Amino acid sequence: MIPPKFDYHAPKSVAEAVALLEQLGSEAKLLAGGHSLLPMMKLRFAQPEHLIDLNRIPELRGICLDGDTVVIGAMTVENELIASEVLRERVPLLGEAARLIADPQVRNRGTIGGDIAHGDPGNDHPALSLVCDAQFVLQGPNGRRTVDAHGFFLGTYMTQLEESEVMVAIRIPSFATHSGWAYEKLKRKTGDWATAGCAVVLRRSGDVVSHIRIGLTNVAPTALRAEAAEQALLGQPFTDENIARAVAAAIAITDPADDLRGDPEYKTAMAGVMVKRALNTAWARSA
Repeated sequence: MIPPKFDYHAPKSVAEAVALLEQLGSEAKLLAGGHSLLPMMKLRFAQPEHLIDLNRIPELRGICLDGDTVVIGAMTVENELIASEVLRERVPLLGEAARLIADPQVRNRGTIGGDIAHGDPGNDHPALSLVCDAQFVLQGPNGRRTVDAHGFFLGTYMTQLEESEVMVAIRIPSFATHSGWAYEKLKRKTGDWATAGCAVVLRRSGDVVSHIRIGLTNVAPTALRAEAAEQALLGQPFTDENIARAVAAAIAITDPADDLRGDPEYKTAMAGVMVKRALNTAWARSA
Protein backbone atom coordinates (compact mmCIF):
# COMPACT_ATOMS: atom_id res chain seq x y z
CA MET A 1 0.00 0.00 0.00
CA ILE A 2 0.97 3.66 -0.42
CA PRO A 3 1.20 5.82 2.72
CA PRO A 4 -1.29 8.68 3.13
CA LYS A 5 -0.18 12.21 2.25
CA PHE A 6 2.18 13.95 4.69
CA ASP A 7 4.37 17.06 4.89
CA TYR A 8 8.12 16.50 5.06
CA HIS A 9 10.48 18.48 7.30
CA ALA A 10 14.30 18.21 7.43
CA PRO A 11 15.67 20.18 10.41
CA LYS A 12 19.42 20.86 10.61
CA SER A 13 19.67 20.84 14.43
CA VAL A 14 18.11 19.13 17.43
CA ALA A 15 16.69 22.45 18.61
CA GLU A 16 14.96 22.91 15.25
CA ALA A 17 13.53 19.38 15.43
CA VAL A 18 12.22 19.99 18.96
CA ALA A 19 10.62 23.26 17.85
CA LEU A 20 8.85 21.44 15.03
CA LEU A 21 7.59 18.77 17.41
CA GLU A 22 6.27 21.42 19.78
CA GLN A 23 4.61 23.32 16.93
CA LEU A 24 3.07 20.31 15.13
CA GLY A 25 2.11 18.25 18.17
CA SER A 26 0.67 14.77 17.88
CA GLU A 27 0.31 15.01 14.10
CA ALA A 28 4.12 14.76 13.69
CA LYS A 29 6.42 11.73 13.80
CA LEU A 30 10.21 11.57 13.87
CA LEU A 31 11.91 9.70 11.04
CA ALA A 32 15.23 7.99 11.82
CA GLY A 33 16.06 4.86 9.77
CA GLY A 34 12.39 4.40 8.90
CA HIS A 35 12.34 0.62 9.13
CA SER A 36 9.61 0.59 11.76
CA LEU A 37 7.64 3.74 10.92
CA LEU A 38 7.41 3.51 7.13
CA PRO A 39 5.95 -0.04 7.03
CA MET A 40 3.37 1.05 9.60
CA MET A 41 2.49 4.03 7.39
CA LYS A 42 2.13 1.82 4.33
CA LEU A 43 -0.29 -0.38 6.25
CA ARG A 44 -2.11 2.74 7.53
CA PHE A 45 -1.41 1.73 11.13
CA ALA A 46 0.32 5.12 11.47
CA GLN A 47 -0.95 8.18 9.58
CA PRO A 48 1.13 11.21 10.64
CA GLU A 49 0.44 14.47 8.83
CA HIS A 50 4.09 15.51 9.26
CA LEU A 51 7.39 13.62 9.11
CA ILE A 52 10.43 15.19 10.75
CA ASP A 53 13.57 13.65 9.25
CA LEU A 54 16.52 13.55 11.69
CA ASN A 55 19.08 12.40 9.11
CA ARG A 56 20.43 15.89 8.42
CA ILE A 57 21.47 16.57 12.03
CA PRO A 58 25.20 15.70 12.31
CA GLU A 59 25.35 16.08 16.10
CA LEU A 60 23.15 12.98 16.43
CA ARG A 61 25.79 10.66 14.91
CA GLY A 62 29.02 9.19 16.15
CA ILE A 63 30.63 7.26 19.00
CA CYS A 64 33.02 8.79 21.52
CA LEU A 65 34.28 8.51 25.09
CA ASP A 66 33.36 10.76 28.01
CA GLY A 67 35.73 9.49 30.67
CA ASP A 68 34.82 5.82 31.13
CA THR A 69 31.40 6.29 29.53
CA VAL A 70 30.73 5.48 25.88
CA VAL A 71 28.46 8.05 24.23
CA ILE A 72 26.60 6.97 21.10
CA GLY A 73 24.64 9.44 19.00
CA ALA A 74 21.05 8.34 18.58
CA MET A 75 21.26 8.42 14.76
CA THR A 76 24.32 6.14 14.67
CA VAL A 77 23.54 3.17 12.41
CA GLU A 78 24.06 -0.51 13.21
CA ASN A 79 27.03 -0.94 10.88
CA GLU A 80 28.82 1.89 12.70
CA LEU A 81 28.34 -0.02 15.94
CA ILE A 82 29.86 -3.11 14.34
CA ALA A 83 32.87 -1.18 13.01
CA SER A 84 33.57 0.86 16.16
CA GLU A 85 36.91 0.23 17.88
CA VAL A 86 35.64 2.13 20.92
CA LEU A 87 32.75 -0.30 21.35
CA ARG A 88 34.96 -3.29 20.65
CA GLU A 89 37.23 -2.26 23.51
CA ARG A 90 34.70 -0.81 25.96
CA VAL A 91 31.24 -2.37 25.32
CA PRO A 92 31.82 -5.33 22.97
CA LEU A 93 28.29 -6.67 23.42
CA LEU A 94 26.77 -3.92 21.26
CA GLY A 95 28.85 -4.48 18.15
CA GLU A 96 28.46 -8.24 18.43
CA ALA A 97 24.69 -8.03 18.89
CA ALA A 98 24.32 -5.59 15.98
CA ARG A 99 25.50 -8.35 13.64
CA LEU A 100 22.35 -10.30 14.57
CA ILE A 101 20.00 -7.42 13.71
CA ALA A 102 18.12 -7.70 10.43
CA ASP A 103 20.37 -7.82 7.32
CA PRO A 104 23.22 -5.72 5.84
CA GLN A 105 20.88 -3.36 4.00
CA VAL A 106 18.88 -2.59 7.13
CA ARG A 107 22.05 -2.23 9.21
CA ASN A 108 23.22 0.50 6.82
CA ARG A 109 20.17 2.62 7.66
CA GLY A 110 18.69 1.42 10.93
CA THR A 111 19.70 3.54 13.93
CA ILE A 112 20.25 2.63 17.56
CA GLY A 113 18.11 5.56 18.77
CA GLY A 114 15.22 4.69 16.48
CA ASP A 115 15.35 1.07 17.62
CA ILE A 116 15.14 2.14 21.26
CA ALA A 117 12.69 5.05 21.00
CA HIS A 118 10.12 3.08 18.98
CA GLY A 119 9.40 0.86 21.98
CA ASP A 120 8.83 -2.28 19.92
CA PRO A 121 9.29 -5.42 22.09
CA GLY A 122 10.73 -7.18 19.03
CA ASN A 123 13.60 -4.71 18.69
CA ASP A 124 16.97 -5.77 20.04
CA HIS A 125 18.46 -2.63 21.59
CA PRO A 126 15.93 -2.24 24.43
CA ALA A 127 17.08 -5.45 26.14
CA LEU A 128 20.71 -4.69 25.30
CA SER A 129 20.43 -1.24 26.88
CA LEU A 130 18.90 -2.75 30.02
CA VAL A 131 21.81 -5.12 30.61
CA CYS A 132 24.39 -2.42 29.81
CA ASP A 133 22.92 -0.04 32.44
CA ALA A 134 22.47 2.52 29.67
CA GLN A 135 21.11 6.02 30.08
CA PHE A 136 19.27 7.98 27.40
CA VAL A 137 19.76 11.69 26.81
CA LEU A 138 16.47 13.31 25.74
CA GLN A 139 16.04 16.89 24.54
CA GLY A 140 12.75 18.78 24.67
CA PRO A 141 11.47 22.35 24.92
CA ASN A 142 12.80 22.67 28.48
CA GLY A 143 16.28 21.40 27.68
CA ARG A 144 17.92 18.02 28.17
CA ARG A 145 17.26 15.29 30.70
CA THR A 146 18.84 11.88 31.24
CA VAL A 147 16.80 8.78 32.06
CA ASP A 148 17.83 5.23 32.92
CA ALA A 149 17.06 2.42 30.49
CA HIS A 150 15.56 0.51 33.40
CA GLY A 151 12.04 1.94 33.63
CA PHE A 152 12.14 3.68 30.24
CA PHE A 153 10.12 1.00 28.43
CA LEU A 154 6.49 1.14 29.54
CA GLY A 155 4.71 -1.11 27.04
CA THR A 156 4.36 -1.87 23.34
CA TYR A 157 5.35 1.36 21.51
CA MET A 158 5.26 3.18 24.88
CA THR A 159 8.32 4.76 26.52
CA GLN A 160 9.21 7.71 28.74
CA LEU A 161 10.07 9.77 25.64
CA GLU A 162 7.67 12.72 25.61
CA GLU A 163 5.80 13.82 22.48
CA SER A 164 8.00 16.90 22.03
CA GLU A 165 11.33 15.23 22.85
CA VAL A 166 14.14 13.87 20.67
CA MET A 167 16.50 11.11 21.80
CA VAL A 168 19.96 12.65 21.45
CA ALA A 169 22.38 10.04 22.77
CA ILE A 170 22.86 6.75 24.58
CA ARG A 171 25.40 6.68 27.42
CA ILE A 172 26.89 3.34 28.51
CA PRO A 173 29.55 2.74 31.18
CA SER A 174 32.58 0.77 29.97
CA PHE A 175 32.56 -2.88 30.98
CA ALA A 176 34.67 -3.58 34.06
CA THR A 177 37.48 -6.12 34.26
CA HIS A 178 36.32 -9.76 34.35
CA SER A 179 33.07 -8.93 32.59
CA GLY A 180 31.38 -11.42 30.33
CA TRP A 181 28.62 -10.74 27.82
CA ALA A 182 26.36 -12.49 25.35
CA TYR A 183 23.27 -12.00 23.19
CA GLU A 184 21.47 -15.15 22.14
CA LYS A 185 18.69 -14.71 19.61
CA LEU A 186 16.44 -17.33 18.04
CA LYS A 187 14.89 -16.26 14.73
CA ARG A 188 13.27 -18.04 11.81
CA LYS A 189 15.45 -16.52 9.12
CA THR A 190 17.92 -13.72 8.42
CA GLY A 191 16.25 -10.36 8.87
CA ASP A 192 13.47 -11.58 11.15
CA TRP A 193 12.68 -10.34 14.62
CA ALA A 194 13.55 -12.63 17.51
CA THR A 195 11.27 -15.51 18.40
CA ALA A 196 12.98 -15.11 21.76
CA GLY A 197 16.20 -13.41 22.78
CA CYS A 198 18.34 -12.93 25.88
CA ALA A 199 21.14 -10.47 26.65
CA VAL A 200 23.48 -10.98 29.61
CA VAL A 201 26.26 -8.94 31.17
CA LEU A 202 27.97 -10.36 34.27
CA ARG A 203 31.19 -10.17 36.27
CA ARG A 204 32.90 -12.79 38.34
CA SER A 205 34.90 -12.73 41.53
CA GLY A 206 36.60 -16.10 41.66
CA ASP A 207 33.84 -18.65 41.15
CA VAL A 208 31.09 -16.29 42.33
CA VAL A 209 28.87 -13.98 40.25
CA SER A 210 29.53 -10.45 41.55
CA HIS A 211 27.38 -8.51 39.06
CA ILE A 212 24.69 -9.60 36.63
CA ARG A 213 22.08 -8.17 34.28
CA ILE A 214 19.64 -10.31 32.25
CA GLY A 215 17.40 -8.79 29.55
CA LEU A 216 14.73 -10.50 27.44
CA THR A 217 13.63 -9.66 23.89
CA ASN A 218 10.18 -10.22 22.34
CA VAL A 219 8.68 -12.42 25.05
CA ALA A 220 6.38 -9.77 26.59
CA PRO A 221 4.68 -6.50 25.60
CA THR A 222 8.02 -4.76 26.25
CA ALA A 223 11.67 -5.66 26.80
CA LEU A 224 12.17 -7.15 30.25
CA ARG A 225 14.91 -7.04 32.82
CA ALA A 226 14.77 -10.34 34.68
CA GLU A 227 15.63 -9.10 38.17
CA ALA A 228 14.51 -12.24 40.01
CA ALA A 229 16.69 -14.30 37.70
CA GLU A 230 19.61 -11.99 38.46
CA GLN A 231 19.08 -12.46 42.20
CA ALA A 232 19.18 -16.23 41.75
CA LEU A 233 22.82 -15.92 40.65
CA LEU A 234 24.12 -12.74 42.30
CA GLY A 235 26.65 -13.58 45.02
CA GLN A 236 26.33 -17.28 44.21
CA PRO A 237 28.62 -19.83 42.56
CA PHE A 238 27.94 -20.35 38.85
CA THR A 239 26.57 -23.88 39.16
CA ASP A 240 24.06 -25.87 37.12
CA GLU A 241 21.61 -25.67 40.01
CA ASN A 242 21.81 -21.88 40.24
CA ILE A 243 21.61 -21.51 36.46
CA ALA A 244 18.41 -23.59 36.48
CA ARG A 245 16.96 -21.35 39.20
CA ALA A 246 17.78 -18.26 37.12
CA VAL A 247 16.26 -19.76 33.98
CA ALA A 248 13.05 -20.64 35.85
CA ALA A 249 12.81 -17.12 37.28
CA ALA A 250 13.28 -15.59 33.82
CA ILE A 251 10.65 -17.84 32.28
CA ALA A 252 8.19 -16.87 35.02
CA ILE A 253 8.02 -13.21 33.89
CA THR A 254 7.48 -13.87 30.18
CA ASP A 255 4.17 -13.19 28.50
CA PRO A 256 4.71 -13.81 24.77
CA ALA A 257 2.10 -13.23 22.08
CA ASP A 258 0.82 -15.93 19.76
CA ASP A 259 1.98 -15.16 16.21
CA LEU A 260 3.70 -16.66 13.16
CA ARG A 261 6.90 -17.19 15.16
CA GLY A 262 5.20 -19.64 17.50
CA ASP A 263 2.66 -20.09 20.26
CA PRO A 264 3.23 -18.81 23.80
CA GLU A 265 4.34 -22.22 25.10
CA TYR A 266 7.02 -22.57 22.44
CA LYS A 267 8.27 -19.01 22.88
CA THR A 268 8.41 -19.41 26.65
CA ALA A 269 10.45 -22.59 26.32
CA MET A 270 12.79 -20.94 23.82
CA ALA A 271 13.26 -17.97 26.14
CA GLY A 272 14.58 -20.39 28.74
CA VAL A 273 16.98 -21.92 26.21
CA MET A 274 18.27 -18.47 25.20
CA VAL A 275 18.79 -17.48 28.86
CA LYS A 276 20.81 -20.62 29.59
CA ARG A 277 22.95 -20.18 26.47
CA ALA A 278 23.60 -16.50 27.14
CA LEU A 279 24.53 -17.14 30.78
CA ASN A 280 27.02 -19.86 29.87
CA THR A 281 28.62 -17.80 27.11
CA ALA A 282 28.92 -14.72 29.30
CA TRP A 283 30.44 -16.71 32.16
CA ALA A 284 33.02 -18.32 29.86
CA ARG A 285 34.06 -14.88 28.63
CA SER A 286 34.44 -13.45 32.13
CA ALA A 287 37.50 -15.54 33.00
